[in-house]
Amino acid sequence: MAVMSTLLPSEEEATLAKLSSRELAAYVETAASSQQVAISDKEGRLHQVEVPVSALRLLVDILIELGDGNTVKLIPVHAEMTTQEAADMLGMSRPTLIKILDEGHIPYHRSGNRRKVKYKDVMHYKQAIDNKRLQALNELSELDQTLGLGY
Repeated sequence: MAVMSTLLPSEEEATLAKLSSRELAAYVETAASSQQVAISDKEGRLHQVEVPVSALRLLVDILIELGDGNTVKLIPVHAEMTTQEAADMLGMSRPTLIKILDEGHIPYHRSGNRRKVKYKDVMHYKQAIDNKRLQALNELSELDQTLGLGY
């Protein structure tokens, strides 16, 4: 798992990231599979680099987050996580996650005496519980409307 930064961006970095995200977003060609980007070295010489458009879109997303003052973490989709990392991602305690693992709601495997979960499995579970929450909220909203309790 690659961590880009654990520190919040400074005010100057956030401002620069916000400006950079707007500039870059204006030039990302969505119909192309790659684009040429110029970057200068220490001596100021420009070098052309061919970059996949998907990577440029990701860079724009990262710059937007940094511009909002957020820390950014990159996690490969096929990455394995510790139970603490997964619990943090789901916004729950580690013991609660362990209970969910033991109930079979998220697949895992053991590496020595540690449980490991795949990022994609954690995200699949998160999407499923988010959908259930949204469904329950919609049902409550409909009930409010039916009973005339709407605001």
